[in-house]
Amino acid sequence: AVAEERHFGRAAERLRMAQPPLSQQIQALEAELGTRLFDRNRRKVELTAAGDALLPEARDILARAADLGRLARAAAGGEAGRLDMAFTGSVPFTEVMPRILRRFRNQFPEVRVSLREMSTGAQIEAVAEGRLDLGFARPAAHNLPPGVIGRLILREPLVLALPSDHPLAGRDSIGMEEVAGEGLVMNPRHIGTGLYDKITQLCRAAGYAPRIAVEAHQMSTMIRLVGAGLGLAVVPQTMCRVGFEGVAYAAIAGSDAMLDLLLIHRDAITPVTRNFLTVVESIT
Repeated sequence: AVAEERHFGRAAERLRMAQPPLSQQIQALEAELGTRLFDRNRRKVELTAAGDALLPEARDILARAADLGRLARAAAGGEAGRLDMAFTGSVPFTEVMPRILRRFRNQFPEVRVSLREMSTGAQIEAVAEGRLDLGFARPAAHNLPPGVIGRLILREPLVLALPSDHPLAGRDSIGMEEVAGEGLVMNPRHIGTGLYDKITQLCRAAGYAPRIAVEAHQMSTMIRLVGAGLGLAVVPQTMCRVGFEGVAYAAIAGSDAMLDLLLIHRDAITPVTRNFLTVVESIT
């Protein structure tokens, strides 16, 4: 006020206080900073170079202080803060994850979202330990520890990826019994994805145990290995959008050839997580 009025009396009147206490506060501030902020005489009050440099910083401090209440209320309501999420490698190719993230960003622009790619097993562990708020994962059935909840986001058909020169390439649908004895490109079971167990289940229902030709962590890598002729792969239908050369896709006959995508989180949720789950429920 003194800097803007260039007059202690007018500044005191504007601040609805007496002039002596105002002068004392300015003097105390100058003593603390170790430099004069104003040049004073009977005719005028002028900012020193230090006062001129301090003025925009002081305005910024006041503006930020005034905003603290709004930020606190926004954080308490889940409208501000941070959300740490992870996803398995195939999930960004689905339509549902981008739709959820886009709507959440539009509704809660002040929430800082951190996204990282993690295997299903690593996500489950991180959520259980509180290092992750949410995860888009494909866990095996009943593979969630106490305190971790899974919400069904998408039930996706599985397809067979095979080399484009394979005798079965070009078919719309293939039964798993037709690929008995074929080498399969699969995820390692220890990474926690439910795909491994689902493939095993489909093969056993067709009367045989799967023969693993090679293992790969990422589904995109699995499909590349199929294109290289190293085996066949069972992958979510979403992966058909990945146009790798030398790979054909066919539906898997049977209504049980499905894989679930879950959104996992702790049973005790933050306000930000609660708002994210509300957005999820509005879409799925």
